[in-house]
Amino acid sequence: MGPLQGIKIIEFAGLGPVPFSGMVLSDLGAEVVQINREANAPAANLFAPEKNIPDRGRRLIRLDLKAPAGVATALRLIERADALIEGFRPGVMERLGLGPEVCLARNPRLVYGRMTGWGQTGPLAPTAGHDINYLGLSGALHAIGRAASGPTPPLNLIADYGGGAMLLLVGLLAALLEARRSGQGQVVDAAMSDGCALLMAAIYSLKAMGYWTDQRESNILDGAAHFYDTYECADGQWLAVGPIEPHFYRLLLEGCGVTDPDPRRQWHPQSWPAMKERLRAALRTKTRDEWCALFAGSDACVTPVLGLEEAPAHPHNQARRTFVECAGLLQPAPAPRFSRTPAEIQGPPGRQAEASSDWLAGWGFSEAEIAEFGSAGAI
Repeated sequence: MGPLQGIKIIEFAGLGPVPFSGMVLSDLGAEVVQINREANAPAANLFAPEKNIPDRGRRLIRLDLKAPAGVATALRLIERADALIEGFRPGVMERLGLGPEVCLARNPRLVYGRMTGWGQTGPLAPTAGHDINYLGLSGALHAIGRAASGPTPPLNLIADYGGGAMLLLVGLLAALLEARRSGQGQVVDAAMSDGCALLMAAIYSLKAMGYWTDQRESNILDGAAHFYDTYECADGQWLAVGPIEPHFYRLLLEGCGVTDPDPRRQWHPQSWPAMKERLRAALRTKTRDEWCALFAGSDACVTPVLGLEEAPAHPHNQARRTFVECAGLLQPAPAPRFSRTPAEIQGPPGRQAEASSDWLAGWGFSEAEIAEFGSAGAI
């Protein structure tokens, strides 16, 4: 099992970054119990629960959190947990009687992870939002896209998963380490808007140094530079081209048969438009696969832009088993890799919420307590 074996996590079911965080924790070896509210049980989900990859590797339980017995059962689980993660708007957990003050009183070592869009404080904290909104407030969305077409939503990878789930995981694991030293838990307030801003640290640094302008498609990493962009090939497929370093840049030009009148001006924006047209014309002369064969094994930093159907079949992804099949469902494999305690998928996404006596006993509940839960209708 993975490096988090023995760690117990309570996850309150939701959408987006919280289930993704629960998936990663499970892949890393933690035992994750996902609490579903009556109206939010997997059978009532918008998507087919058995194909919801971020829900893999969980124990599922359904609790009526509007009933005292359901809240009491949740608290008894929380007493035995190392950490809790939830993604409701500020105040929801408090109204359910499961806020940090109550939970930490029951379990002083608990790490209480809170995932929201705007954070627990601030004028926007109580309002709704999505990935694109948090990106908009951080400066990230303004910087992404073509000059003529306006900002381009980069899927929901940056706020939901990069600035959201990943930052929640970093905070959660840091607080778990600290709790082992101090014996005290704490609240981790992870806001996607904060996380987006943090991910922009390098761009704000370039701006401070005078190497980044606030206009889209005017900078080295936003599609303006001819050596960092995507190019269409003869068959309508695309290449990703990114040889930033001069010695890699020379390999690109040699492979394409393109001459740069002054390669020392590679980083001069004035030279970019003309060189981009030369590369566009050259790369349209062959198919994507022909270019990939030509640049195979080269440091020219040229790769295909693969679709979701193609990516799992790429030789590199197959060699590293970047995608795996579990219960008939092709999905990304756990990451990162560990030399001694490898991560693994603990099971497929749950089809139904059920609390079986085996894992409840593993959490320290007696047979009498388990029977009491059932008779009280708490589970």
